[in-house]
Formats: sequence, C-alpha cells, structure tokens
Amino acid sequence: MTEANEDRIYWIDTLSRIAQPVLHHLTTRQLKEKMPVEGKLDDRPIYTHLEALARLLTGMAPWLESGGRDGEEGRLRSHYAEWARDAIDAGTDPTSPDFMNFSEGHQPIVDAAFLAHAILRAPVELWEKLEPRVQHNVVEALKATRTRKPGFNNWLLFAAMIETVLYRAGSDWDRMRVDYAIRQHEEWYSGDGVYGDGPEYHADYYNSFVIQPMLVDIIEAVSGEDEAWAALKDGIIERATRHAVQQERLISPEGTFPAVGRSLAYRFGAFQLLSQVALQQRLDPSIEPAQVRGALTAVIRRMIEAPGTFDDNGWLTIGFCGHQPEIGETYISTGSVYLCAAVFLPLGLSADDAFWQGEADWTSKKAWSGQAFPIDKALRKH
Repeated sequence: MTEANEDRIYWIDTLSRIAQPVLHHLTTRQLKEKMPVEGKLDDRPIYTHLEALARLLTGMAPWLESGGRDGEEGRLRSHYAEWARDAIDAGTDPTSPDFMNFSEGHQPIVDAAFLAHAILRAPVELWEKLEPRVQHNVVEALKATRTRKPGFNNWLLFAAMIETVLYRAGSDWDRMRVDYAIRQHEEWYSGDGVYGDGPEYHADYYNSFVIQPMLVDIIEAVSGEDEAWAALKDGIIERATRHAVQQERLISPEGTFPAVGRSLAYRFGAFQLLSQVALQQRLDPSIEPAQVRGALTAVIRRMIEAPGTFDDNGWLTIGFCGHQPEIGETYISTGSVYLCAAVFLPLGLSADDAFWQGEADWTSKKAWSGQAFPIDKALRKH
C-alpha cells in the first residue's frame, strides 16, 4: 500500500473516530442524555448539541456526497450518510428528545449556518434523500433563526448562508441578508487575500473557520441571481486561492502551526479554507495537491494523537493539542470543537485524484531542509 493510500485510510479512520459518538447517539435520540458538556459557562447545554451536529456535518458533507462507493470505504460512507440523515431528523423534529435549539439566545444562528453549509455541500445525501417531513422540519428550523440579529462581523455570513440554503431548497429566502453579507465583506477586504472580521483586521484563523469558505460557497450558489453578485465571484475565489497559499506555508516541517488568535480549540479546523480550495481544485499553480495532503496529514496526526484529545468515551475534549480546557473561550463547549472536522473536506475527492496520489514535501519542509521552494508574492488589492 502506498503512503498516499495510507493517508486516505487514516483520514477516514480519524473522521470516523470523531463522528461516531455524535451520530450514534443521535440515531438513538440519546445525544442530550449521553454527551458531556465541558465549558466555562452554565448555559452551554442549550447550544452545544446543535454545535456538535452542524460542525461535524459541515466537514463530513463532501465525503458523504462523493466519497468512495466501493469496498470498505463505500460501506462506511453509506453507513455514515444514513446516520447523518437520521441525526438531522433527530435534531430538527420538535417531538424528539434531541430536538435542538434554533431560536433561544444568539448562538443558534451560527450553527444553523454550519448545518446549512453541510446541506449545500451534500445536496443529494443531506437534502434530496431526506424525507419530505424532515425537509419541512429543517426549513422551519432554519427560518426560526431569523429572529436572531447577527453581529456586525463574520456573523453576517451565517445569516446569508441560511438564506442561501433556503433558496436552494426552493423556499422563500431573504435576498437582503445575502446581499448585505456579500457587500459588507467587500468593504472589509484588507488586501492580499485577507478580510477583516468586521471593520478591523483580527490576527486569527477566522478567514478559514468561517469567512472565506462560506463566502465562496454562497457566491457560487447565488451568483446567477444578481449581476452585481456575479461580478464579484472571480475576485472572491482569487482571494481564497491566495489565502490558501498562506495557510499552506504556515504548516511547519513538524506539522505544527502558530497558536495565534481566538478559537484555537477548533484545532485543525483552522485549515478549512486550504482543504476547501483543494477540494474545489483551485490550488495556486505553485502548490501540488499532494503537498497539501502531506501538510494536513502531519497536522492531523500531531493534534489528534496528543494524549487527552478524546475522553474515555470517545468525545472530543477542549484543547489545542491535547486536553487544555484553559484555552477555551467562554463560548467554547464540547460541541464547539467538532469544527475540527472541516479539515476533512478533500475526502470528497476520489481516491485517484492528484490530491491522493504521489508524495511531495510542503513549502516549509522544503524551505527548512535547503530545497528549492517558490518565492511568495502578494495579491494586489482590487
């Protein structure tokens, strides 16, 4: 077996390990009963279950939609796709003991958007294959978040993502929420592939946790509805490609990256954008897909194998590299950290795609071992 094949198996095994407790307990409608809630605030139990489901599925979705159909991978993918649909049913059925909070407090708009993003990424497996009853419940759950006012920052994209999926579902949707998020992020573009999180620049990973993955997928979904949106599409994608270059260069030869900014408990979810750009085959020509696989695999191994990453029952703990509850902000709880699953987006590429073939050192590994590596170049602001 080649190293590339071993990497794919490792990614699937790791994703399965992360997903199993969440989806299993939702299929039996026992998530609220069984899931621990670690965090600093007592109100986390009203938010954490939707966080776990939505954030997990936003990373799993491409694999569920277009992962392998044959052999052990095909069996496992089919199994998890069925579990995911059962989980969505459990979380959106008002009669379910695991019915989730879509309307109390401000947090639900965030995780309803991650659930919507999962549906956008897997329209067959996570939407078309849902029973009409479940589709109705999902639409009602998403609409319930309209009573929440998003913050004047990346949260505008949460409102826009929800409306985008309502549009794709054939339901009534609010164009203004989509338009406002797109136009405001144009105003907040700082240059060289980076957006401010609101009017100011923040030194953190939110360009990858939220901003660019959602902005790219929103503009692709709705650009045909408005000439002004269509005119922005190429620039938005170009910026994402540039930021992915920066992300790849952040990964050290040892598979580490700077512990900078907030929400570090999302672990390798910090590389959602790099994973998405690889999935969408939009990597800059200076980057080989195999080197991205190598870099991300090194990060995944470094973090997931740290002692304390999982508790004794297989649930993720709060931490960056292991169990480090002190680094969790007040909005972080057990469910929050399942955003780490966003790194696994390239599992939506077939096993014979270039991403899963061959070997190549990533940029910092080349640079720190004396090999030739490409000159970096800023993207001109426009």
